[in-house]
Amino acid sequence: MEQQPAISDYGFLSDSRSGALVGKDGSIDWWCPPRFDGASVFGRLLDPRGGHFRLAPVGVGGQGYRVERSYRPDTLVLRTVHHTPHGSVAVTDALAAEFGARAHELGIRSPAVLIRVVEGLSGRVRMALDFAPRPEYGLLTPYLHEQPDGGIVAAAGPVTLLLRCAELPLRAGRDRVTHEFEVSAGQVIGMDVAYGTTYGAPPARLDPVAALADTALAWEAYREPHQYPGRYPELVRPSATVLTGLTYARSGAITAALTTSLPEQIGGDRNYDYRFAWLRDFSMTMRALWVAACPHEASRLFAWVSRSIGRIGDEPVPVLFGLEGERDLTEHDCEQLSGYAGSRPVRLGNDAWKQRQLDVPGEVMSAVWRLRDYLGGTFDGELREMVLGLTEQVASTWHLPDRGMWEARDGDKHYLSSKVLCWLTMDRAVRLADRLGERAEPDRWARIRDEIRGEVLRQGWNERLGAFTGAFGSVELDASALFLPVVHFLPADDPRMRSTIEVVERELGTDDGLVRRWSTDPAGFVLCSFWLVECLAMAGERSRAEALFERVVGQANDVGLFSEQIDLSTGAQLGNTPQALSHIGLINAAWRLTEPYSF
Repeated sequence: MEQQPAISDYGFLSDSRSGALVGKDGSIDWWCPPRFDGASVFGRLLDPRGGHFRLAPVGVGGQGYRVERSYRPDTLVLRTVHHTPHGSVAVTDALAAEFGARAHELGIRSPAVLIRVVEGLSGRVRMALDFAPRPEYGLLTPYLHEQPDGGIVAAAGPVTLLLRCAELPLRAGRDRVTHEFEVSAGQVIGMDVAYGTTYGAPPARLDPVAALADTALAWEAYREPHQYPGRYPELVRPSATVLTGLTYARSGAITAALTTSLPEQIGGDRNYDYRFAWLRDFSMTMRALWVAACPHEASRLFAWVSRSIGRIGDEPVPVLFGLEGERDLTEHDCEQLSGYAGSRPVRLGNDAWKQRQLDVPGEVMSAVWRLRDYLGGTFDGELREMVLGLTEQVASTWHLPDRGMWEARDGDKHYLSSKVLCWLTMDRAVRLADRLGERAEPDRWARIRDEIRGEVLRQGWNERLGAFTGAFGSVELDASALFLPVVHFLPADDPRMRSTIEVVERELGTDDGLVRRWSTDPAGFVLCSFWLVECLAMAGERSRAEALFERVVGQANDVGLFSEQIDLSTGAQLGNTPQALSHIGLINAAWRLTEPYSF
């Protein structure tokens, strides 16, 4: 089997409609052009036969060859410089913005066009192009047709792709386009792949060199007014750009990751589809957007959530939705794909939408509290109904077991983090009661809030371990206990919390600063490491927090991207990538180091 690139080898492109992954070897191995959770046309990431678009010097990886990569600042325009024994060449990749789009127009009408521009820097370099689309997650092999203008159409099923390069005489093969050409210093060659639907609008046409320049301007114009005033701006601003790149601009929803089924452990089966928007991440996401991105983004995300939830009844509020608010995300296996490094199954959809997760209302209520001054003195009808509905649902269900924030698939338990978020729901409801009209019952809500708090302190604390554990009555440590100070359930310098921080750091942490979620977790979970940074900062241990933060950020790849987890023995990135929660954790930890008690 062909050896697949490391997860950390990939750079991220986005048009805030969808995203693509391009490897150091010049191969675009993931692109789902309809939208983030659409079907792939390039899927080599999950199977060598899944389709790709490779553009790189002949002999990549040979003696005397090296690669340097960087993003144009404040953009997701990626420049890869290939140094060969014969000279150097740059390939700049981007997903095109609508021409002329500026500020919050970015991503609203993205044309679904992939741009690749080759620039000779020195010497004379022989390049190889290999365009092998395989739509519908590799199920389809398209027919290729040469066009009078030199373009090549690849058509199969619902998909039409148009490959164009005015400077090269491309020819259609049976199932792919291959071509070799030489690039001299100063020479520029632009090409693009445009997506269209077979029975809808045709692929867009553009000048790839001009579109690349305009796309960079669109990103820069978006980020320019959004200044971050805190520490580590050289890390926070790129992470904020990643969050914008993971935002589905048409609705404001943020997809948890670009990919599906990248494994938590090579050869394992914990491979899930993360191309949806999680309410469980909501308050953390809102904090990060508020600090480092744009309050407008936070407000749009909140509007998406309130509309997606709809009128609240007896059924649990789902933990995740589709990017336009779809609720049914039923999971199935994609049998034709062998999985990253043979890690099966490959899953499409995510059955966590069916789970009871009692922490979800608390995430939403935390966001309502954060935005309260922007939402008005008296909440409007839909917002009021949502807040009342969430509050009453928690009031009647908080005592039930659930699946917890890690979405366990082995049965329900009384998870500590879920109970704490139930407490948060009731606490925020009490504080917001004067905005909720005559149906507010702050006295009753306060009694329930205090009852939940008492149960957490009594049943969540394990005296023998000297720590809060993952579930009531459990002896198993869980890094989710680090969330308690972050949501202000207990101060970080409370003796029980200080002890918990020390125990988690000792038992679940590593010398590299990574923190596992639980003792048998095969890898460090990036978000948990940043939670530990926040806890240490809030406990007054600033120098330890800073040292830990700087070790953790050193686990990013060469262009600053994080996946979900880090292998403890090899340092390899694991899990879906780029992972929004990892970058959210970085932003929030950096701000905590700036203002320890500000949120």
